[in-house]
Amino acid sequence: MHRDTPQTMRIIITGFPSLENAVKALNCGADAYVMKPIEPEKLLKVVAQKMKEQEEAEKMGQDKVAEWVQARLKRCEEKHEEERALMKGK
Repeated sequence: MHRDTPQTMRIIITGFPSLENAVKALNCGADAYVMKPIEPEKLLKVVAQKMKEQEEAEKMGQDKVAEWVQARLKRCEEKHEEERALMKGK
């Protein structure tokens, strides 16, 4: 699942909790590990927290792309100005 949709948060819910299972789940890419019996309020808090984390990660990704585009545009503009100055000098 992580290979196909790496941005999706994964919450593991188990009826067979153990330290070994928790470690294995987290090492396999789980973002949260919830044990049964599930308290609805606790599950809602976990889901809300993971949704917030996902939104923050998406925002950070968008900001990084915007930074890269701005830096690339600046380099292109500088190169264009250099070429223009060379052409004027000839």
